[in-house]
Amino acid sequence: MSLTLTSSFEPSGSIPTRHTCQGADVSPPLAWTGVPAQAKSLALIVDDPDAPDPAAPAMVWVHWVLYNIPPSTSALRENAGSAGGGALPAGARQGVNDFQHAQYNGPCPPVGRHRYFVKLYALDTVLPDLGKPDKAALETAMKGHILAHGELVGTYQKH
Repeated sequence: MSLTLTSSFEPSGSIPTRHTCQGADVSPPLAWTGVPAQAKSLALIVDDPDAPDPAAPAMVWVHWVLYNIPPSTSALRENAGSAGGGALPAGARQGVNDFQHAQYNGPCPPVGRHRYFVKLYALDTVLPDLGKPDKAALETAMKGHILAHGELVGTYQKH
C-alpha cells in the first residue's frame, strides 16, 4: 500500500527557505492520505542521500526522526518538532537526527542542490519507548511492521 504526502513544496520541487538553515529552520507542514485502517502508529524519517556533495555522495544525512504518531493523525503543522516549536500529536516521540538533536533540523547543504526524502510509514503496532533512537534504531524497530509507506522528495541549494 502507498501513502500520499503533500507539503508546502511540490514533489521534486524546491523546499522553501523558511524550512532550512538559511531561514527559520522550522519543519514544513505535512499532510497525508491512505493510512490503512489496521495501522496502529505512523513513523516519519527525513533524510538527505546526497551528503556532503551530490556529485560524490558519501552518506545519508538524517534531518528528522519521529515515531508513534497516532494513525488518526493526517497532518503535522509547520514548526511541529522544531526547536521551541509547535506541539506534536499526543504520544508521538522524536528520535535523534545527525545534528544530534531530538527535533527537526532543516536542509543546510554545504555544496550543490540536494534531495530531501520525507518518508512516512504506517505500522501495525505502537512501538515501545525507544528513548531517542537514531534512524537505524527506528528502522530496526519497524522491521516486519510496515503496512504502507510513502515519500515526498524536495530539493534545496543554498543561495
